[in-house]
Amino acid sequence: MLLSLTIRDVVLIERLDLDLAPHLSVLTGETGAGKSILLDSLGLALGMRAETGLVRQGASQAAVTAAFDLAADHPARELLAEQGIEAEDTLTLRRIVTAEGRSRAFVNDQPASVGLLKQLGAMLVEIQGQFEQYGLLDPATHRDLLDAFAADPAPAFANAEAHRQWRGAAAELDRAEATLAQARAEEDFLRHALAELDALSPKPDEETSLAETRALLMHRAQIIESLSAALGEIEGDRGALRQLNTTARQLEKIRDKAAGRLDTVISAVERSLIETTEAAALLEAAARDFDGGDGNLDHVEERLFELRALARKHQVTVDELPALHEEVARRLAAIDLGESGLARLRQAEQAARGRFVKAAQALSAQRKAAAARLDKAVAAELPPLKLERARFATSLIPLPEAQWNEDGAERVAFEVATNPGSAPGPLGKIASGGELSRFLLALKLVLARVSTVPTLVFDEVDSGIGGAVAAAVGERLHRLGAEVQVLVVTHSPQVAARGRHHWRVAKRAKGSHVETTVERLDTSQRREEIARMLAGAEVTVEARAAAEQLLSLNPTQDLLL
Repeated sequence: MLLSLTIRDVVLIERLDLDLAPHLSVLTGETGAGKSILLDSLGLALGMRAETGLVRQGASQAAVTAAFDLAADHPARELLAEQGIEAEDTLTLRRIVTAEGRSRAFVNDQPASVGLLKQLGAMLVEIQGQFEQYGLLDPATHRDLLDAFAADPAPAFANAEAHRQWRGAAAELDRAEATLAQARAEEDFLRHALAELDALSPKPDEETSLAETRALLMHRAQIIESLSAALGEIEGDRGALRQLNTTARQLEKIRDKAAGRLDTVISAVERSLIETTEAAALLEAAARDFDGGDGNLDHVEERLFELRALARKHQVTVDELPALHEEVARRLAAIDLGESGLARLRQAEQAARGRFVKAAQALSAQRKAAAARLDKAVAAELPPLKLERARFATSLIPLPEAQWNEDGAERVAFEVATNPGSAPGPLGKIASGGELSRFLLALKLVLARVSTVPTLVFDEVDSGIGGAVAAAVGERLHRLGAEVQVLVVTHSPQVAARGRHHWRVAKRAKGSHVETTVERLDTSQRREEIARMLAGAEVTVEARAAAEQLLSLNPTQDLLL
């Protein structure tokens, strides 16, 4: 609900602070008093287009602030959260326009884009006027309004979930088909690559192992020569083994004569002899290992160079060749098994599509039933509004399959036919200004309980009507005000008398210029204003009596003493 509207330096308004209230509020005043300035100011705060002509002459900038009471479950809170703006119980929208045409916007005193201001404004206020309408004239809102009127969200939720699953299955099928198509385009290359990899059969960490082996084999001759020389030093005619054996025999000859004092020495010599014998055996084994023939080095080098060449060909490292081998084999297997896999995915996609079609049909059936109820309810409101020859129709237009979406398989359009026998057409194109406002009033009255927009503004909804029709308009605005906050700019005394609150817009001289003022009226002032609207320039006793009678029809009016 709109709590307050603060206006600074807009056209003829220098300073104005309006504290607004729930239910139906009416604004009256003579033509040219400045009622449209109030709507232009409100539109400015709601993110509508800013004109430099709005800035009061002599002022550097115009500023408008609109404060709203924000319900805990209002969708504007989600939008604020997405923008990183903390949602409070009171939401403040502010717009500043300089005399040079520059514009700034603020949400809860935080700088914001005009686009965000407009998004929030559309959630908070609908303006219905003779020349500009918002909200119900946007076909994009009709489907959600009809679903809300149906009062059962389950079919819409089921449809959205079925569509999500269907699109997921379709996306998986698309990916599989694309993968298979790409694999088929590369099939010859893949089969050739697999043959090369199969022939070479690369092993993990093989490059490191081969490089180490190659390094050893490149020094084999030097190693064998050194091993032979070392073995000669051990086993030769004057080698260590012969010397140790000779030493051991000499010590054994005198062991008994030494009274045990040579036992430790003899043991050490014997151990040296054993270790030297073992060292000789190990040297012989090492020499045999390195003396494996001249072809070993060539084989190792050929294997290593083949691995490196294949790695370069596929732009990977040698260590990555085993993984590449597995990947190529997997892709070829996918080609071989691709058709059967695609068949399963196609079946899954068709099954998901069938579930969506079933959910969409259930949602369509609910919408058809709700549309019939909505059309009947709106039709009941039209005759008193002098639209008895008109017809309101909620159309469900099937969408081509390519446009099916989470909202169903049809679009919804509110249409009217103003003459018998004529085909219904879009609201904004078929009805004239006055007719359109009354159509929207009837529709709003029926949809009031399901709309999330808490404030409605009607600009001269009574244009071109009077008498009983104006009274019917006033009575319906009064009923609508019981559901949402309604602000009405009116020239009709029958409409004005139905208001819960009444403001009068007037011009007055202030020094060398004229300014627009807005005054909240008490009971006696209301009577006098409505009498003026009835009588014209000169208010008569009869006009006051008629005004009194009109006011008596509205027992809920706000009496200000």
